[in-house]
Amino acid sequence: MAQLFFHYGAMNSGKSIEILKVAHNYEEQNKQVILMTSGIDNRTKVGEISSRIGLRRDALPIFDDSNVLEMVKKNNDDAACVLIDEAQFLKKHHILELAKVVDDLDIPVMTYGLKNDFMNELFEGSKYLLLYADKLAEMKTICWFCKRKAEMNLRVSNGKPVYEGEQVQIGGNEAYYPVCRRHYFNPLMEATKE
Repeated sequence: MAQLFFHYGAMNSGKSIEILKVAHNYEEQNKQVILMTSGIDNRTKVGEISSRIGLRRDALPIFDDSNVLEMVKKNNDDAACVLIDEAQFLKKHHILELAKVVDDLDIPVMTYGLKNDFMNELFEGSKYLLLYADKLAEMKTICWFCKRKAEMNLRVSNGKPVYEGEQVQIGGNEAYYPVCRRHYFNPLMEATKE
């Protein structure tokens, strides 16, 4: 029986490399996967899943007005699994469409993304995945400043922490650090200077 999975973690927890690994494992067994990612993530290019260690794969971009159920139906040639990166940027209707992929088409869907933003608010996609997913799995990483588990994402600008602003700002290590709660509120910014 197919299920909807949400794998979440702070920045640098290996979400993108994990999705590429899962795709490889399916394809090595000659099973088709449908790779998708948010259309607003343009760090490398729109419609590409890119890991920090350099592995990349083309993926179908999901935009705000995309119908994910119809996209899966159109690209389904006996797909064994749907894999979605940057799921935090999805909208509520996308999550409900993914539930239909699972329930009506009997295709497992594995989503990967951040749970919370830099202000520790849930992203829309994450909120509805937490509500509708059959299985939740935390992907862990360590704090940028200590050995504790990172649970939050600290936005930085010009060497200073940022706690307000637009929810979405695409970026990597130049803009975000994975941090524990203690260092979210008291970042050791001096330790990051060269």
